[in-house]
Amino acid sequence: MGTVMQRALYTTLMVGGPIILVSMAVGLVISILQAATQINEATLTFVPKLIVVSLVLIILGPSMASQLTDFTRFVFQVASETSR
Repeated sequence: MGTVMQRALYTTLMVGGPIILVSMAVGLVISILQAATQINEATLTFVPKLIVVSLVLIILGPSMASQLTDFTRFVFQVASETSR
């Protein structure tokens, strides 16, 4: 059971990590630009994040799907070995 939890956390970090990191980086850059220019527009933060996260999903989507598929196979393999 411990290995399943470790693998689940690892898979979560590998799948969700790039999206969160890129979103945070874009948010930081936009916040700095807003502070420097004193432009406080709500859509100014939302639209660039949406575009960048979409690009990350397009570029890394296949590898993320592969990691999720591998994890699912691992869980079913562990479950079948446990039920014997």
